[in-house]
Amino acid sequence: MSDAYLIALDHEMRELTQARNPQYADFFNMLHYHLGWTDARGNPTHADKGKQIRPLLCLYSCEAVGANWRDALPAAAAVELIHNFSLIHDDIQDNSDTRRGRASVWKEWGIAQGINAGDAMFVMAQQALTEIPTSVSLPNNVAIHRALNAAILKLTQGQYLDLAYERADQATLDQYFEMVRGKTAALLAASCEIGARIGTTDAQLYRTLANYGEHLGIAFQIADDVLGLWGDPQVTGKSVRSDLWSRKKSYPVLYAMQGAGGEELRALYAKPAWSQKDLSRVEQILNSTNAREKAMQQAETYAKHAQGALDATKLRNTAITRLHNLIHQVVYRTK
Repeated sequence: MSDAYLIALDHEMRELTQARNPQYADFFNMLHYHLGWTDARGNPTHADKGKQIRPLLCLYSCEAVGANWRDALPAAAAVELIHNFSLIHDDIQDNSDTRRGRASVWKEWGIAQGINAGDAMFVMAQQALTEIPTSVSLPNNVAIHRALNAAILKLTQGQYLDLAYERADQATLDQYFEMVRGKTAALLAASCEIGARIGTTDAQLYRTLANYGEHLGIAFQIADDVLGLWGDPQVTGKSVRSDLWSRKKSYPVLYAMQGAGGEELRALYAKPAWSQKDLSRVEQILNSTNAREKAMQQAETYAKHAQGALDATKLRNTAITRLHNLIHQVVYRTK
């Protein structure tokens, strides 16, 4: 269903990240490696490119309001580049050795070059927005730039909270949702808003689609938390213990802290360092609660909110159907 969109997106992103000077071929290969196009030596390969949900949201939202989705390709590339910029930096901040089943950029080229690669993607995303068709009015074009940059700021603020909560003994679920609205939901909401803005000046439509994206983003993050603790590493490409070692205050962990065994769990998270025995005990406590089931119920609740926002658009077309199908894919995915 999404093949034509993803093929066009791939072409757009390759154009944007093309090495036009041979002197910088190795520099651009860091970007191409992270995007799944090459191996560390620059040889073409077909590695995992990620879920690419954000650019699809942008393209589908543009089409949903009656426009040609191809007009939104530069913006779709921009949101995907911003997402990947954040992942490269996130791997450094989390000391994560792997991303999508192979060595992360910083692990392959070092922390300094990893930061540089992420910064480059940030700038290229801004450059991508300059390719938006001239048919989009100047005021709307400015609003699109503002929407993306507002989302980036929220994303970095959400990452700040995520890192801060790792060092805190505990956090509340209200604090968790504040973090998720920034770290994850903001860019999904902006992807929908920007795609719709390219196709319409109807403020009610793009705000409603942005609302859909925000609720979808929260459902996405809660489902991601579940995969981070109970997913299959062979499918996710990530160890199920990495989120625990980094003391991430994910939804299941915070929920378990409030129930039976919560006192012991909070005490474990208050310890300055864990032994293997501590880690195993944390896993036992989490598995003995209904934290996994409760998390999935929460993800499903936000999925229903996302569906409600789609229904509120009163649009009926194939793109709306695709947006509807994404809800199920986000909540019940395996990676």
